[in-house]
Amino acid sequence: MLFAKMGVPNDQLAFFTTLLYFPWFLKGLWSPFVDILRTKRWWIIAMQILLTALCILLTVSLPHPAADTIAAKATSVGTFRFTLILFIIAAFASATHDIAADGFYMLAHDTKSQAAFVGIRSTFYRIAAVFSQGVLVYIAGYMENKTGDIPGAWQITLGVTSAILLCVTLYHCFLLPRPADDQPRLMANGEKAKGREVWQELKESFATFFTKPGVALAIAFMLLYRLSEGFLVKLCQPFLVDAREAFIREGQIIGGGLGLSTDTVGLLYGTIGVICLLLGGILGGIYISRKGLKRSIRLMAAALTLPSFVYCYLSMAQPESLWLIGSAVSLEQFGYGFGFTAYMMYMMYFSEGPYKTSHYAICTAFMALSMMIPGFIAGAIEMAVGYTAFFWIANACSITTFVITYFVYKRLQN
Repeated sequence: MLFAKMGVPNDQLAFFTTLLYFPWFLKGLWSPFVDILRTKRWWIIAMQILLTALCILLTVSLPHPAADTIAAKATSVGTFRFTLILFIIAAFASATHDIAADGFYMLAHDTKSQAAFVGIRSTFYRIAAVFSQGVLVYIAGYMENKTGDIPGAWQITLGVTSAILLCVTLYHCFLLPRPADDQPRLMANGEKAKGREVWQELKESFATFFTKPGVALAIAFMLLYRLSEGFLVKLCQPFLVDAREAFIREGQIIGGGLGLSTDTVGLLYGTIGVICLLLGGILGGIYISRKGLKRSIRLMAAALTLPSFVYCYLSMAQPESLWLIGSAVSLEQFGYGFGFTAYMMYMMYFSEGPYKTSHYAICTAFMALSMMIPGFIAGAIEMAVGYTAFFWIANACSITTFVITYFVYKRLQN
């Protein structure tokens, strides 16, 4: 959204923001170190401190493209070279934090408890995204309207983000629990493991993951279950703010969106979206804890495909009613919240065992790859065919969701 409002074309913004998924894809390479060295709690707090510092740097260094360049949607992504470097470092810190937080969660819960709370967990996972797409976007839009300065508005928004991260970091420094089981894996009589033991542990964590029964099917599920979402998520917000009238420049289709203001999009995602996401995630957690993963997964796969139909309709009808658009966003967020629960539960189910922290990190690496593959080409496809055809292409990818879910359903025990 930041790059869209700064005038970066869709193909460039989709490609370069997709690069930020690489740390989540690669994190399986260093996830065993998080399991072996220090406690999960230490990693969580250390990465939050680093993220806070990086966000402050982003705030003070954000470029200010010229207003006419922004209006022409002709800002080169090269303008944001230093910004992207900081985002990449932040992505590595965030991915490391993710490894530790996943392990921390699984240490604190048994299998039944994990199922009961997975809806809450997946809901807050999604709220993090909705908060950035909703509340922070609303702040940026409000400041845009008040000052008329788009770069300045986003600089203020990044400053607010820095303050929030600082508060969360201070909170966790004092109040994050200290589970008794939160210890480095390789500890003998209170002594740290030797280098040879560390490397042996690394090799075993990878070897045991890729020799698990059904690993090929599990990887296919992690890559294909969210394929439609991988296309959609990159361009749904640019679609909402792009001008309604489409035009062609150098063979690329520009515009054809809904022409909403930044603060309106932020309000839709930050209020209606959050409420429906909460409902979807919580109901998904309750449903899966009562019915089990096997009896839930097909319904949840269907729920995950709803958003692509929503955007097909919006791109064809281009409605002006905010109530109608808000209802569509509500359906989108509810479907994601409900359908994503099965995905997270399956990753926990497949990661069970002595290396569950490392194995879960490898699973989430494949989850990141599932978003990277479509994300790299989403912007180029949209600018070649327009929003309507693009959303129908994303919708057609839902077929893979149903096919892979069928095979996983056949294999699940409960």
